[in-house]
Order: sequence, then structure tokens, then C-alpha cells
Amino acid sequence: MVQVLKGRILIRSTDRILTTHTGSLPRPGDLTELLWKKERGELDDLEAFNQRVAKAVSEVVQRQVESGISIVSDGEEGRAGYATYVKDRLSGFAGEHRVPVRLLPELDDFPEMKVNRPEILARPACNGPIEWRDFAAVQRDIDNLKSAAEAAGAEFVFMTAASPGVVPLFLGNDYYPTSDAYLEALAAVLQREYEAIAASGIQLQIDCPDLAMGRHFVDTDNAGFRKVAQRYVELIDEATRNIPPEQMRMHLCWGNYEGPHHRDIPLKEIVDIVVAARPASISVEAANPRHEHEWAVWKDVKLPDGKILIPGVIDSTSNFIEHPELVAQRIVRYANVVGRENVIAGSDCGFGTFAALPLIYPSIAWAKLKALAEGAELATQQLW
Repeated sequence: MVQVLKGRILIRSTDRILTTHTGSLPRPGDLTELLWKKERGELDDLEAFNQRVAKAVSEVVQRQVESGISIVSDGEEGRAGYATYVKDRLSGFAGEHRVPVRLLPELDDFPEMKVNRPEILARPACNGPIEWRDFAAVQRDIDNLKSAAEAAGAEFVFMTAASPGVVPLFLGNDYYPTSDAYLEALAAVLQREYEAIAASGIQLQIDCPDLAMGRHFVDTDNAGFRKVAQRYVELIDEATRNIPPEQMRMHLCWGNYEGPHHRDIPLKEIVDIVVAARPASISVEAANPRHEHEWAVWKDVKLPDGKILIPGVIDSTSNFIEHPELVAQRIVRYANVVGRENVIAGSDCGFGTFAALPLIYPSIAWAKLKALAEGAELATQQLW
């Protein structure tokens, strides 16, 4: 029976290492085609699309449970992109389609490395006041996930939502007088989505690549970016002020792509800002070769009381399947620093960040999640 989170209930590893992931999971091929038709404005049967999404959510939740995942999501099955989905639900996004920021500027240092990924996602700029025009879509997501979790016997459930700061990285602003005014408008409107997810008893995950990856898109030094990140956290805190911290988690990300990442801002330079945010659980990249060493940050930075760490112990950009013993070693390393009850084993990022543009073969993504669960079992044997 799925446990809804009414009141102040903190999900933690009380008697074993729990497992989760970052949110997005592979989508069936036919659903992916429907998602891209929707992106192109060519979807002619919305009701059939909604029915297919509901079926996909049911299937993906069942598969997570069968894979040994403790805290499951809807896989973002009905979204083509984790941040751009808001354009379909809010008014004000009918402007020019463009990429508002130049993604992957770090590749300037390695011009021979070309990233040939088609720009399929629709990225209309904001050209009017932001208001809800299809809040029913949020409720459909909630209903689909709760129904699927109940049928599958999932233990805990979470749902992702874009942070106010990540949306401008994909959807530019041609309407609000300043970038901060744009951010404030987004936060004020997204608050309703956050509260609806939390009120349903589902754990809310706020996706915050803006707190780390966002460094690439700000013309300043690391000290200057800290001020930007602090502003992003202020907006998150304001938009979630009515939600208990225990019912929220946030995901920190440096970009879910296979690249050099040599310009990533170090975790140690933003960790104090991150742990000060209201969400009680913090999901961080911790398996890829650029950030795995940062487990040591937590030796110097005390995890505040009431906070939970969700380190990625499987990578989301490599088709290598991690050995369960390696997964266990990574988990135990964190448990020895912050306490076993304060660790939930996760993934670095999503396995279906953008529909139709997978970095990992779907069958391998599921094998990696199985290795995650097996590694958590080994770690549990060592820690209890």
C-alpha cells in the first residue's frame, strides 16, 4: 500500500538503505512519437494521448517496484522535457522559438567535440503575463501516479517540478521588464503546482539545475554566481513556504550530458547555499568522474539536522552498468560520513531527461536501476 505523506513525515533509511532516482525514465516508442507530435503542434487526439500517458505511468511504476526502487515516480512519461513542460500549461509562452542561452559553453575549450543533438524541443519565449491555463494537467499527473502506485504496491512516491530558476534557461523572456521580474512571476505561479503535489501526499522534488549548471550561463565569477544561486533559493523558499520541508526534496545538477564538465562549479562553493534551502532532502550527482570525489565535502560540511542526502551512486550518462559492489561502496562511504539513516541511494540524473534523446539505452537504464537496488541491499548488510 502506497504511503501518502500527510503532515511532517521525513522519508529516511531507518532500517535499510532506501533507493530512488531523479525522476525521468525511458518512455515507450509510441508515446515518444506522440510527445513530439505534441511539441510540433500536430497532436490531433488529446484524449487518446492522455490515456496513453496514464497507461505508461502504470507500466513504469510497476517496473520500478519490480526493480527494487523504494521511492518511485511517474517517470515524467507525459512530458517531453523536465523544464519546458510548463509552456504547455501556462499562458504567456507564445513568443519566438529560440534557445535563450547557449548550452554547453564549456565545449569552446574542445572545439573538436561536436554535440549533434537536434533541437526538437519547442522553446517559445515568454511574451505575455504568466498564468495557469491548464492546471488540470497537474491534477492528471497526480491522479495517474497515485493510481499506478496503489496498483503496484509502491512504498513511497515523488513527483518532479521545475524550479523557477531553471525555466529561463530554456524559455526566454520577451515580456517582463527584468530577469528577476520574470523569475518572480514564475515562482508565484509554480507555487500552485508545488502545493498541489504536496497536498496530494506525494513527495515534491524541485529540479534545480540552475543552482549548479546555471553557473555556465552567468557572466560572472564563482563568487558572483553564489549571489545568483542565493536568489534562486530565495524564490524556491518563497514558493514552498506553505509546504513542510520534510515533504520536499531538491535535485542539484551540473547538466545531464556526457562532456568534459571541467568548468562545473565545485560543490564546496555552493553547498552552504544548497543545504540552507527549505527542502529536507538533497539529491546530488556523485557517481560521474567529475563529481564522485565530492563525497569528501560532507566531511567538512555538516549535514544539518533533519536533512537527508540522496547521492547519485549510478551514473546517468554512461552505458556502463555499475557493479552492485561498487554501488554498495559508494553508499557506505556516504553513510560513514553523514549517518546511514540520512542516506538514500539515487541516480546522478534522469534517464529520460528529454524524450527521444536518450543518453542510455532504455534496457540498460533499467539494468542500472536493478544494480542500484542490489547495491543498496549489500550496503544494508554492511550497515545494519
